[in-house]
Amino acid sequence: MSNYETLTVELGERSYDIHVGSGLLEQAGALIKPVIRSERVIVVTDENVAPLYLAPLEQSLSAAGLTFESLVLPAGEQTKSISHFEDLIDQILAKKIDRKVALIALGGGVIGDLTGYAAASVMRGVDFVQIPTTLLSQVDSSVGGKTGINTRHGKNLIGAFYQPRLVLADIDTLDSLPSREVLAGYAEVAKYGLINDPEFFAWLEKDGAALCAGDKDLRRHAVLVSCKAKADIVAADETEQNVRALLNLGHTFGHTLEAETGFSDTLLHGESVGLGICMAFDLSAHLGLCSNEDAARVRDHYAAVGLPTRPSDIKNTPWDANALLDHMLSDKKVENGKVTFILAKAIGESFVARDVDMADARLIVENAVQGT
Repeated sequence: MSNYETLTVELGERSYDIHVGSGLLEQAGALIKPVIRSERVIVVTDENVAPLYLAPLEQSLSAAGLTFESLVLPAGEQTKSISHFEDLIDQILAKKIDRKVALIALGGGVIGDLTGYAAASVMRGVDFVQIPTTLLSQVDSSVGGKTGINTRHGKNLIGAFYQPRLVLADIDTLDSLPSREVLAGYAEVAKYGLINDPEFFAWLEKDGAALCAGDKDLRRHAVLVSCKAKADIVAADETEQNVRALLNLGHTFGHTLEAETGFSDTLLHGESVGLGICMAFDLSAHLGLCSNEDAARVRDHYAAVGLPTRPSDIKNTPWDANALLDHMLSDKKVENGKVTFILAKAIGESFVARDVDMADARLIVENAVQGT
C-alpha cells in the first residue's frame, strides 16, 4: 500500500501531480527523476530547513542517480526580494547550467516563490519541483504556479505564472514546525472551507484544534482537501481571470497589513490572511451581504485555535489606517482604480466584489486597528 495519495492539477500538457503523505523525502529522487529532463538538479533551501531536511533529500537524489548541488539562503520573508533574487540567479548561472537543469525548492512559501520565479526566468524557463515543508506552503503556495518576489511597493508585485513539474507534500516535515507556523498555515486551510466548502469548515470547527496540535491523520486529510480545492480552481482559471481570484479571500486586507510591517516576522503571511479574512467577513456583514453570526463564527474559530483575529492583537505594533489604505491602493488586485475584494454571502459562499465603496473599507480598517 502506498504511503501517499496523489492529486493532479489538470493543465493539459503542463499537468502535474501532487503527492501527499509520509516518507516522501526518502522517495523524492525516484519520484522526481521521471518528470524532469536532466539528471542534474539544483536544490534551493534556507538556513532553517537545511539542517533538518537537506541531507535526506540529497541522499534520495543520489540513490536515484541524480547529480545535485545545493544552495542555502537566509530564512524569512525578507529573502523574497529583488536583491536576493538577483543573487540566486547569479549563483545558478555560475554553475554553468544548461536549459534542461531542474531546480528543487525545499522549504516554505518564500523558498518556493523565489525558486519558482528563478526557474521561470533562467534561460527563459527550466523545470522545477516543489517540496513544501510548511503547512501554508503545502496547502497553498506550492500549488498553482504563482511565483514572485516582494518590493517596497507591495507583496508579490514582480513574478510569473509558472507551474512546477511535481509537488511533494511530506506531512512528516510539519512535525518540526513551531506552533506559530502551524497556525499561520491553518489560516489558509480554513480559507478553503470559507470560500466554497461549508462542510469542510464545520469539520475544522470540530477537529481543527487537534490538527494544529499534531494529529497526522487530520493534517493529511486537511492538506488533501485543500490541495484538491486549489487544484480544481487552478485548472479552471490558471492565470486568475475570474474564479481563481476567490483564493485571494483575506489577501486584500492581509497584504496591506504585511506591507505595513515591512514583511517582517512581526506578522507572518498566514496570520495576515487570517486577519484579512476576519476583516472581509466584517465588511460583508457591514454591507448586509452575510449575517453578523457568520462573521462572528469565523472570528471565534480562528481565536479558538490561537490565531490573532484583529490587528490590535499584534502587540507593540502601531497601526495607521491611512497607511494601510495607501498600501491597499498599490495592491496588484486593483483594477481601473478600484480595489478588488473577496466577500461572502455566507460561510462557504464567497464571491468577487469590484464595486466596494472605499468609505466602507476604511470603516472596517479603522475598527480593526482600534480593536472594535
